[in-house]
Amino acid sequence: MTPRKIKGLLGLAGAIAGAVAAARGVKSAREDKDKLALANAIASIAVAITGAALAVRGLRKDELA
Repeated sequence: MTPRKIKGLLGLAGAIAGAVAAARGVKSAREDKDKLALANAIASIAVAITGAALAVRGLRKDELA
């Protein structure tokens, strides 16, 4: 396993962990009816999705090379 592949897998794991934390934030914000926290959690989900997409793209590039 190459260092680049390891880095990609760690990036993917981090994005998944971020998505889980953001989902908990959405749940908490909905329970508290806190619109600002809800907006923050939704933005965090977008960041996690983008991070996962970048990690997957990096892993695919490594396979093609």
